[in-house]
Amino acid sequence: MKFHKTDLQDAMLIELEERGDERGFFARSMCQDEFAGVGMIPAYVQQNVSMSAHKGTVRGMHFQRAPHSEAKLIRCVRGAILDVIVDLRPASHSYMRSQAFLLDDLDRRQLYVPPGFAHGFQTLTDNVEVTYLVSALYTPAAEGGLRHDDPELGIEWPLVATVVSPKDAAWPLIDRAALPAL
Repeated sequence: MKFHKTDLQDAMLIELEERGDERGFFARSMCQDEFAGVGMIPAYVQQNVSMSAHKGTVRGMHFQRAPHSEAKLIRCVRGAILDVIVDLRPASHSYMRSQAFLLDDLDRRQLYVPPGFAHGFQTLTDNVEVTYLVSALYTPAAEGGLRHDDPELGIEWPLVATVVSPKDAAWPLIDRAALPAL
């Protein structure tokens, strides 16, 4: 794997190193030793899959509050998404900054999202499937979110949001004083 630092502290974009022959290819998408070697959380307790039927669907911006904060390893295995992360760690030099990444089934890149970040994505094609590993078990009482269209975030989504869950549409606008310590 090739690890690329992003503009946001501790987040990484990961390229698979494919080894191929007439059968196709083989690549590792997770290795505890390599992840630990670049400062990423190397252990995961759950794998999630989401399928979005319609282009323009927005999922997120989700996070879990401490002590249940989670790292995520995200990969789009069918279709394409614009994946967006926001650093919510007050001590970070990239606090409240966001960055977007194109993830698709052609490049097979992965995004490592450290604990303390909000995460969401917009589907760029129909019938998108995204899989992600998480380092902490889902804890409903620790769940939080940001509005994908919050003007304070200024996220430039490439498409009009065609589908947003009622829960995601109801997250409050950002009040910095009320943001949880992640």
